[in-house]
Amino acid sequence: MVSTLITALLLGGQIYLYRATEPALVCRVGQARARLLHFGLLAFQVFVLAVLSMDNNWPLRRLWPEAGPLGRAVSLAAGVWIAGSAGAAILLLAGHLLLPRPTPASSTDGPTRRQFLTAAAVVAPFSIAGYGTWINRANFELRDVAFPVPHLPPALQGLRIALLTDFHYGPYLSLPELNRTVDMANETRPHLTLVTGDFITRVGDPLDACLAQLRRLRAEAGIFGCLGNHEIYARCEDYAEAACRRIGIQILRDRAIPLQFSGAELNLAGVDYQAQAESRTGRKPYLVGAGRLLRPGAVNLLMSHNPDVFPVAAHLGYDLVVSGHTHGGQVTVEILEQTLNVSRFFTPFVVGLYRRGSSALYVSRGIGTINVPMRLGARPEVTLLRLTSA
Repeated sequence: MVSTLITALLLGGQIYLYRATEPALVCRVGQARARLLHFGLLAFQVFVLAVLSMDNNWPLRRLWPEAGPLGRAVSLAAGVWIAGSAGAAILLLAGHLLLPRPTPASSTDGPTRRQFLTAAAVVAPFSIAGYGTWINRANFELRDVAFPVPHLPPALQGLRIALLTDFHYGPYLSLPELNRTVDMANETRPHLTLVTGDFITRVGDPLDACLAQLRRLRAEAGIFGCLGNHEIYARCEDYAEAACRRIGIQILRDRAIPLQFSGAELNLAGVDYQAQAESRTGRKPYLVGAGRLLRPGAVNLLMSHNPDVFPVAAHLGYDLVVSGHTHGGQVTVEILEQTLNVSRFFTPFVVGLYRRGSSALYVSRGIGTINVPMRLGARPEVTLLRLTSA
C-alpha cells in the first residue's frame, strides 16, 4: 500500500508538471519551439519513470542490469528528478490555488514576487532531493546507545552488540558503501554482531554479492541474524539462511541460542518476519510459540525485523528486542516539534529506544533505502548497543 501511494504521488507530479509547463513555454518561446521542448520533456519523463520502474520491479529489472557506477548514477539521478519534481508539483499546485493571480491593477512588484516564489518552489525540492540522495543517503552514522536491563549480571555490564539491518543491497547501495558499514561495525570490536533482515529488496537483487561482504563481519561470540519481509518478497528465505550459514552467520528462525559471557548467560532468540495476518477467527497474534524460546535466569534478547512485536515480547518476558524495518521513516520532517513520516502511520515504534515495564526495544534506522534512493531526517546508521543496568 505504501509503494502504491508513493507511486501515485510521483506519477501525479509528472503529469501535473507536463500539463503546467505547456502554457509557460508557449508564452516564452512560441508555439513551434514549445511543442518541441514539450515533447523532449515528455520523453525525459518517460525515461526517468522507466529507470525507476526497472530499479524497483521484477521482471522489468532484467531489462536494466546493474551497470556499475554509470548505471547507479543514472538510477540516483532519476531518483532526484522523481522526488524533486513531485515536490515541485505539489508546491506549484499549492501556489496556483492559494496565491492571487497577477492583474494589470497589481503593484509593480507583484509579478516579481510571484516569479520568485515560483522559482523557489521549483529549485527547493530539487535541492533537497539532491542532498537526500547524493549526500545523506550514504552518510552513515555510528550510534552508540545504552541498552538498559534491570538486574543485569555484572559479567554482562558493558557488553557490546553491533546491530546492522535493512541493507537493501541493489541499485541504491554501492559495494564501497556496503563495505563501509561492515568496517564501522568491526571497528567497534563487538562481543556480538546482529543483522536483522532485508539483505536485499526483491527477486533478482544480488544477495550473494551482499553476503560476500557481510562475510567480513567479526565478533567475539559470533554473528547472528533473523530474516525480514523482503526475504519473503524475494522468495529466498531458505536460500538466505543456508548461504548465511556457509559464511558463518547463524540465522535464528524461531529458535534460540544461549551464549555464555564469564558465567553469565545471554539467551539470543530470533524469529522470522512477523506479519499480523487476518483469519476467520480474527487477527493472528505476534510471536506464536516464542515464549518457549525464553530461558529463566538469563538475559533474553529477541531479534525481530518488525518492531511491532514489542508489546507481546515484553509481555512474554523478553528483556531486550532489536528491530529495523521502518528505516526511521526514511524521509522525515519535523513540524511543530512533531516528526512526520510514512512509518508513523503504521507503527508507534519508528526509531530509537522504547521502554515497556522492564523491557526495552531498539529500532534502527538501517542502512539502505527502498522506492526512492533518498534519506531526509533519518540518517542511515550502524548501531553499537551497550548493555547497562537499568
